Amino acid sequence: MIRNIFFSIFFYIGIILICIIFLPAFFLPQKIVLFGGKMMGHWSRFCLEFFLSTKIVIKGNENLIRNEKFFIACSHQSMFETFYLQTIFNSPIFILKKELLSIPIFGWYLKKIKSISIDRNKINKENLHFYEKIKMSIKSTDRPIIIFPQATRVAADDRSQFKKGASRIYETLNIKCQPVAINSGTIWPKTGKLIANKTLTVSILKPIDAGIDSKKFLEILQNSIYKELDSIS
Repeated sequence: MIRNIFFSIFFYIGIILICIIFLPAFFLPQKIVLFGGKMMGHWSRFCLEFFLSTKIVIKGNENLIRNEKFFIACSHQSMFETFYLQTIFNSPIFILKKELLSIPIFGWYLKKIKSISIDRNKINKENLHFYEKIKMSIKSTDRPIIIFPQATRVAADDRSQFKKGASRIYETLNIKCQPVAINSGTIWPKTGKLIANKTLTVSILKPIDAGIDSKKFLEILQNSIYKELDSIS
């Protein structure tokens, strides 16, 4: 319990301080804000290692896609991956819930780094152009888009079906997909206390080529991520 308290206090204070320190970056080039995001990722790792004695392992560096456009599809069990993956990949463009943009200061950062928002469970003019925004983002930058096919944080043992939106994005972009499996929920669950003295594994899986039938792609993606989560959890 004491470890949980110290982790929460120092983690959130650190995130707030980083946000405050980088406030002037709103008037500077975007890369300054992106550097702040990487600092949040490193801070997340430090807090887990220092306060919870978490061992963090990165697997599959040989599978990293290099020198071509791709998008990332990652399991989603905690806040860890939203911060830490910025340190592994080239400052990914996040697809996120529109309400996150309303968070004071933090939401401003999300806008500054060109995050793509969607108003879930609603049909409106903005959502109709959602896939066009994604396609334009990939064309205009070398930063990969990152999606969470489960759509929200889930329990570590959750094996529910991936959302069909992931296959639509794959079909729209027509580029390779970099699957990533992270067992972060075994240490930092969506609800409940954090768990100390465990291993958190970030597994970078073999890329999925473009051009596969979208339904088949979703099946391959889901099977590869869940198979890996079963082996590392």
